[in-house]
Amino acid sequence: MIIKPKIRGFVCVTAHPEGCAANVQEQIDYVIKQGPLNGGPKNVLIIGASTGYGLATRIASAFACRAGTVGVFFERPSINGRTATAGWYNSIAVEKKAKEAGLFTASVNGDAFSDEIKKDTIEVIKNGPGKVDLVIYSLASPRRTHPKTGESFRAVLKPIGQPFTAKTLDTDKKKVAEVTIDPASEEEIAATKAVMGGEDWEMWISALSDAGVLAEGARSVAYSYIGPEVTWPVYKNGTIGMAKEDLEASARKNDSRLRASGGSAFISVNKAVVTQSSSAIPVVPLYISMLFKVMKDNGSHEGCIEQIYRLYRDQMFNGSRPKFDEVGRVRLDDLEMKTEVQEIAQSLWNEADTESLDEHSDFAGYREDFLRLFGFGLEGVDYEAETDPNVDFEA
Repeated sequence: MIIKPKIRGFVCVTAHPEGCAANVQEQIDYVIKQGPLNGGPKNVLIIGASTGYGLATRIASAFACRAGTVGVFFERPSINGRTATAGWYNSIAVEKKAKEAGLFTASVNGDAFSDEIKKDTIEVIKNGPGKVDLVIYSLASPRRTHPKTGESFRAVLKPIGQPFTAKTLDTDKKKVAEVTIDPASEEEIAATKAVMGGEDWEMWISALSDAGVLAEGARSVAYSYIGPEVTWPVYKNGTIGMAKEDLEASARKNDSRLRASGGSAFISVNKAVVTQSSSAIPVVPLYISMLFKVMKDNGSHEGCIEQIYRLYRDQMFNGSRPKFDEVGRVRLDDLEMKTEVQEIAQSLWNEADTESLDEHSDFAGYREDFLRLFGFGLEGVDYEAETDPNVDFEA
């Protein structure tokens, strides 16, 4: 079949296997070009490993640190002529390249919130690379079924206390308009915390520790985001922000547990990038389009792979140590949050409307990154050629 992008809202419902493989290869090439990192992990578990920052972490771990990797994700293969999800194709491509490089690699596909997948992952580790010395928590999901109670929760992206009105970007129609979001109920706040907070991260560390598959001195990092004030009512001070506060509390608990064996846990606050998750948050796509323009103009723009390589090089390995902020977080968003960057982005935000969107933003770059998430727009890929969507992992 000839595979073209089919976009519905903030999701592309098709993915191109060869394009996804090309996207993975570009990230591998970047890491190799930067050079190997000394003192890196031997074996890395990435929870949420198939797209975005999690995928970049798996690539950096394997091709900069020569580490064995176990990736956990929830993706769908090709069924009845439909394409698989992009994360499915990404993970196959990473595994293939890692095996060609002589590295251990394994994947576990299923609900990472469940006890079953935790047990399956532990068995993979026991039968595969040996104990893991780095656990990355990069899970992004709109819903969660609690493994103990069976209760289902759904996260919402809402302000707290009062309605929030601001500019937003309809990326389908390329239209800037105002959006008003009603405040969340107490039940919605609690549900968002249950999905996006830190309880599951704690459960993972407990399960891995109790099973004896964490190496002495093992570290764990969870990825987070704060963003600028313009997004705070729906992000930092909204339901997501409450969940992120819970994640930070879990970081302290995990840190205390891992320190007993010489390890540690912390949160890395990363830069705004185009991901399937960020595309769904009102206001954020417009802000990202402004941010991209500013950071590309001043030469400081980074994508996922550049961010994670910098985290590894400057904060974790290669003789480096984490540089924490006042509450114990690593700030990879330092370049984004520079005063001069935010002042220009805010000025562009104030001026932007539908007619001037191209002038005041890098919407074209946003759109390009969005399509690349699903394997479209990659150089060297013939998108007019027949492509088999039914791609599977090698035995």
